[in-house]
Amino acid sequence: MARSVAVAVAFMAVAAVAVAQAPAPAATPSGPPNVTAILEKGGQYTTFIRLMKETQQDTQLNSQLNNSFNGNGYTVFAPTDNAFNNLKPGTLNGLTQQQQVSLVQGHVLPQFYSMDSFQTASNPVRTQASGTDGPYTLNITSTTNSQVNVSTGVVEVTVTNALSAAKPLAVYSVDKVLLPFELFGVKAPAAAPAASTTKPKKGGATDAAAGPAGSEDAQPTDAASARAVGWGVAGLAAVVSFLL
Repeated sequence: MARSVAVAVAFMAVAAVAVAQAPAPAATPSGPPNVTAILEKGGQYTTFIRLMKETQQDTQLNSQLNNSFNGNGYTVFAPTDNAFNNLKPGTLNGLTQQQQVSLVQGHVLPQFYSMDSFQTASNPVRTQASGTDGPYTLNITSTTNSQVNVSTGVVEVTVTNALSAAKPLAVYSVDKVLLPFELFGVKAPAAAPAASTTKPKKGGATDAAAGPAGSEDAQPTDAASARAVGWGVAGLAAVVSFLL
């Protein structure tokens, strides 16, 4: 009996030493999500990554994600390389630097949305982009089978694949570039000048042509006509008297 107890104690001691000498499990990396790393892992977003870097929106978004005071999170719609390839040639090169910033920001929502929470989104949904008329917006609709459609007023796309959906950052793949209506929408034609509502004076041009009273073009009055007739009669009488 004593021998069994001694063996058991020795075994426990050996086990304790082995546990103490075993390496500790590697710590899980901690810290805020990195949008660039998520896109690079996806493998088909090189054009969008390049745009984000050129406009410094990757740095700005990662910095905001690192801000502990930001509790709303962010949602990014990431167009694939094929989505950019399907654009009309020269579309990106035709944009100014500020317009390229707005294009990228138009793919970012200043709030975290899971696929389920899209159902409660209140349209229009504000994006990070803004202009002289206010923020650029999207319309987001969710069907009963959890299909999410996103529209800019210029293009509409269905969201199906989530690259990341852990708060504070959701990244969704889209197969179309979300061209903002503010940059690519059809502008309303300029309004035609309103027709004049001033009525012409009675008589129109005839009155104006008559000229002021007393001018050479003025029509004779009744008194003047009577005097002219009187002088004509008197002259005729004098001629008759002379002939007789």
